[in-house]
Amino acid sequence: MALGRGLGSILDEVGKAYESEMGTSSYEGELVREIDVNEISPNPYQPRKNFSTEALQELSNSILRHGLLQPIVVIEKDDGYLLVAGERRLRAHKLAKLESIRCVIADVDIDDVKLRELALVENIQRENLNAIELANSYDELIKVYEITHDELSNIVHKSRSQITNTLRLLALSSYVQEKLTLGIISQGHAKVLIGFDEKEQKVLLDTIVGQKLSVRESELLVKKKKTLNRDEPILLSKKAENFVNSYEKKLQEKIPFGVKVKNNSLEISFKNSEEVEIFLNMLPK
Repeated sequence: MALGRGLGSILDEVGKAYESEMGTSSYEGELVREIDVNEISPNPYQPRKNFSTEALQELSNSILRHGLLQPIVVIEKDDGYLLVAGERRLRAHKLAKLESIRCVIADVDIDDVKLRELALVENIQRENLNAIELANSYDELIKVYEITHDELSNIVHKSRSQITNTLRLLALSSYVQEKLTLGIISQGHAKVLIGFDEKEQKVLLDTIVGQKLSVRESELLVKKKKTLNRDEPILLSKKAENFVNSYEKKLQEKIPFGVKVKNNSLEISFKNSEEVEIFLNMLPK
């Protein structure tokens, strides 16, 4: 499925709204006017889930001092208006207890499909999402519209490698994703944990956070962990295990000492030095 027709033109109109000083006049089919904040419904497909309370308060204070510099974009929907772009500014207005907000009323026909596209692409292009929200947005666009990483790169104007690396974050456990979303760790910290199982990710992450490791220090920690993992005993298949066990029994019959095959090693136990000497004499000269 291709991205909805007309999305590019809608995004251009949103961009013009941000860049123009429009006052209360109309432009190219759109009308700018004050609308009651309670008449505006949020976009149900908004991919952004986390809004910093501190940042919203700062924006709210700025709006009270200087006014709204960039109007939000809405469309007429049912008996009110539906937000197309500018949820953070709308939230800041409500926080400031302002009754109305300056809006561009876009004269465009948007169905649910285009509304979803616009919410995803507009947030991606304007870098409004945290790393996990961004990864989920990329993943949704790729799956729903059956497009490649290269095609998505052209749509959102991001490099293919950036898209691929961001999508890899979805392989992390929910525990790590939550810490990344909350800003407890950076994306650089999270990336070094990819490839470990859920339990190992938690242990490593708790170490990184507890010791306040930098990304570089985290990389060294992970490198050491991988080295230790390589030194761990190799698990044998059932067939190989049966083969080893059969030879263990044969050795026990031939050698009058404690014989055991363990972790791919042959262990022979001696009670005293005399048994060691007896064993050495049994070896071929």
